[in-house]
Amino acid sequence: MSIILDHVNYIYGGDTPLAVKALDDICLTIPDGQFLGIIGHTGSGKSTLVQHLNGLLKASSGHIYFDGQDIYEKGYDLKALRSKVGLVFQYPEHQLFEIDVFTDVCFGPKNLGLSQSEVQYRAYEALKSVGLPEDLYYQSPFELSGGQKRRVAIAGTLAMKPQVLILDEPTAGLDPRGRDEILDLIKKLQTESGMTILLVSHSMEDVAEYVDRILVINKGSILLDGVPREVFRHYQELEQIGLAAPQVTYIMHALREKGLEVDDSVTTIDEAVDQIAGLFRR
Repeated sequence: MSIILDHVNYIYGGDTPLAVKALDDICLTIPDGQFLGIIGHTGSGKSTLVQHLNGLLKASSGHIYFDGQDIYEKGYDLKALRSKVGLVFQYPEHQLFEIDVFTDVCFGPKNLGLSQSEVQYRAYEALKSVGLPEDLYYQSPFELSGGQKRRVAIAGTLAMKPQVLILDEPTAGLDPRGRDEILDLIKKLQTESGMTILLVSHSMEDVAEYVDRILVINKGSILLDGVPREVFRHYQELEQIGLAAPQVTYIMHALREKGLEVDDSVTTIDEAVDQIAGLFRR
């Protein structure tokens, strides 16, 4: 289901002396099945933006359409929207609260009014899909590692069977192995299910490796929008707002400046290896 944002603005503390414009005239279309990366420095408006997509925040002005319907129309079912557009918060502790993992993952589908057998089936299916070992299903979620908590939080959202999955900094605080495991899991979900996924991240390497399209947010506005190669060509603009391109992009630019015939628009290590190996083959 496509999502369309039409001139969306959001002001924190409107009608007060402390008013801050967090989103500034956002116009955006997110097609079905896309893996979209959203990047920006702290306070740029990334999290504010994604919290509008399932109605957690309401725009000060503008419209948001999901599957052709304006979610701000009178009588629109926001509860149904939130079952279709799932949001996994940056800190999994904000979503975990039940006595054990399995009960926690059951919470969402239970609130959809499903039968107990369907609720339990969805919870089991979701936990299997995120690769959590079965011996952890009946442990307290707060006894798990950071990576395991994130898997449970993702499973709790997947159990709702959303059509859109939004992940806000899902790898924050994880070690490199944990980060790769979570991102590989997310990419697998997107590839196998065709689900639309929005990944909010501060890691250039993460978005370069996994996403189809990148949205750069700065001061509540869209600064850049395109495929990774196009966006990271503007690395100097990114640096001006406190961001950067992936490290491999800088390496390739340095090689190009030394006179080596390499493509300096590559954004992943695998692409760089192919380019450098090609030098030796030539």
